[in-house]
Amino acid sequence: MNQLNTLCLAGLSAMLAGCVGVRYEPFETTGDAVQDGIRLAARAPQKDRVMWNYRTAAVALRSARFEDAKRLLDDCIGTIEGIYGPDKMAKSARTYVGKESSKTFIGEPYERVMAYFYRGILYWMDGEPDNARACFRSAQVHDADAEDNSYASDYVLLDYLDGYASAKLSTDGSDALKRARANTAQGPLPDYDKSANVLVFVEYGNGPIKVAAGQYRQKLRFREGHSPNQSAAISIASKTAQAEPLDDLYYQATTRGARVIDHILAGQAKFRRSTDKVGNAAIITGAILANQQGRKSSADEIGAGLLLFGLASKLISSATNPRADTRAWDNLPRYLSFAAFRVPPGEHELTAEFKDGAGQIRRKKTLSISLPAASKDVVVFVSDKMN
Repeated sequence: MNQLNTLCLAGLSAMLAGCVGVRYEPFETTGDAVQDGIRLAARAPQKDRVMWNYRTAAVALRSARFEDAKRLLDDCIGTIEGIYGPDKMAKSARTYVGKESSKTFIGEPYERVMAYFYRGILYWMDGEPDNARACFRSAQVHDADAEDNSYASDYVLLDYLDGYASAKLSTDGSDALKRARANTAQGPLPDYDKSANVLVFVEYGNGPIKVAAGQYRQKLRFREGHSPNQSAAISIASKTAQAEPLDDLYYQATTRGARVIDHILAGQAKFRRSTDKVGNAAIITGAILANQQGRKSSADEIGAGLLLFGLASKLISSATNPRADTRAWDNLPRYLSFAAFRVPPGEHELTAEFKDGAGQIRRKKTLSISLPAASKDVVVFVSDKMN
């Protein structure tokens, strides 16, 4: 009996130790969102650093802090690729006892896709369309494991840019263009203009919001982010292109079907219900037996044992945490778009008008663009979240 007591107490101590959260050390912010984000990531638990680096990379990209964005995204991508190798933290995701949120965060497929997408933009900015294309292809790979194959690797813009980069590299991009046209809901996509020298990547709206649902919050669900901007118009050198949404991250988040981890969490929820019921039954039976006989009877010993077993089952049940992980890259856009222009060398102003569903301009951005006489592409990133 004493050994059983000791074992139960030791198990309880271990389980409670695993439930203690990690606190972030407070620090005084500087007002520089990128530097503050980098400092926060450095203070965060290792399991959360990719999340903070994701968020900070998006801020850096929108603030034209491209070197910071590259460094942060490279760190994130390195972790993503490590997780898909022989990573111990990845293997631990299949355990029944423990939180999904205790694992190294790399995000849902749409979040990982965006890390590669943003990095591809930055490569193209640096005059490396081959590396940009590799990023766009890697992004599609991370979207390839949808439960319904009709939703696998179905980002329109990733395929379109894959083919465009190929065309710029004087290779055949027709297969990628064909795939993009097969998936688009925005009408015919334009042919590639190899002579276009201003490539504009556009994002707007607010991305999906993660929520936990179910009895034990074991089901990951998504809510639409508030997105007043529904389209954009890009103008430069007396030319205008309508940048309608080519991809919708809310759609991507909600059309993947069940995740592997969903089945694990469902198993955890079932395990928790079962151990809780077993614990209740053992405690009740043990209490009845212990009260029916004398103190030194065998029934008393059995009853006491059942009481301890029931208590242990209840403790194991309470320590089994099937809650879905709602950590998120929470400053993503909802919509992605693209426009290409052929513009003469010189100084130009590029204007982006973000419009609501009624076509009313909700926000307007103006950027100064300098086009050298050389043939190198000028890549512009425009976001409705930029200051």
